[in-house]
Amino acid sequence: MPLQAVATVKQGSWPITVGAAGIAAAQFARCGFDVMNQAGHDKPWYDLVVTKGPNLLKIGVKASEDGRWHLAESYLQRATQSNKLDIHRAIALWVDIHGERTVYCLVQFQGVALNQLPRIYLATPAEIARRMRESVERKGDAYLYEHYEYTDAGSGAREIENLPNSWLFSHERIQEVLFPQPMKPIPMPAQRMNVTRMELHGAAMTA
Repeated sequence: MPLQAVATVKQGSWPITVGAAGIAAAQFARCGFDVMNQAGHDKPWYDLVVTKGPNLLKIGVKASEDGRWHLAESYLQRATQSNKLDIHRAIALWVDIHGERTVYCLVQFQGVALNQLPRIYLATPAEIARRMRESVERKGDAYLYEHYEYTDAGSGAREIENLPNSWLFSHERIQEVLFPQPMKPIPMPAQRMNVTRMELHGAAMTA
């Protein structure tokens, strides 16, 4: 994709960014967390550190007013080759900057009245990267969209993709990102399991 073909994303203003961090801090405090704020422009990628007992999370707060977050775009120039943007490579570079126990708090102000809280989502960098890779194939850019429309390549039908409701800020979502479930082992077919047992038994007899 040529550089000039990338759509312009509205940059979040500094007051909106500061406001989003304050709202995120208040929501975590309401859930019983101690909250520490990173101050100034020269800081690591995360904005907050929240703790409760032995549990700790580094929180990156990203504000948006137009329905999408521009998370990996600063890596696009580094990923350029032959005047084309390697967007998947840019997303990979973005994911690589994060350590363990890191979560993004995505704050969306689009269509939100002054007397309402913005929509707030919690997601890990890996979860976000997976969604952005999907939108690369469907939209051709590296942005994380709250929702978007696309044409299904197989059926030609118009489809709508939304961020999962499970990402919305809640006690349950905090528990999910604090205590991620280990991957379940893939069950082995019964026929193969029997063969494996026979192989092990045969090996034991040989020994």
